[in-house]
Amino acid sequence: MAMYIRVKRSKTTYFIQCDPTETILDIKQKLRVLIDQPVNNQRLILMGTGEVLEDSKTLADQKVENDTIVALTLRKDDNEFEDVDIVKPNDFYQSRDADGGSW
Repeated sequence: MAMYIRVKRSKTTYFIQCDPTETILDIKQKLRVLIDQPVNNQRLILMGTGEVLEDSKTLADQKVENDTIVALTLRKDDNEFEDVDIVKPNDFYQSRDADGGSW
């Protein structure tokens, strides 16, 4: 059964078509093509619970369903992963209004 997940990082959202039987490693390999980052430099985190998704488990095993939002973080130079940084639409509007701009 085909589904998709939203993978978010900063101001970017990737819509990944997948199947519940695919592993997290499969998803990272699809992302590698899009972001040019090796799979071992990627970490996927389930939004809502903050759970780090395990490469060997399937999407279904980890309760990732259709239209789930997953955060992508990348490994930094110091070998640690960056913090989750997802810009929400209302953050953008507030920052725009704070500058005195109008739509």
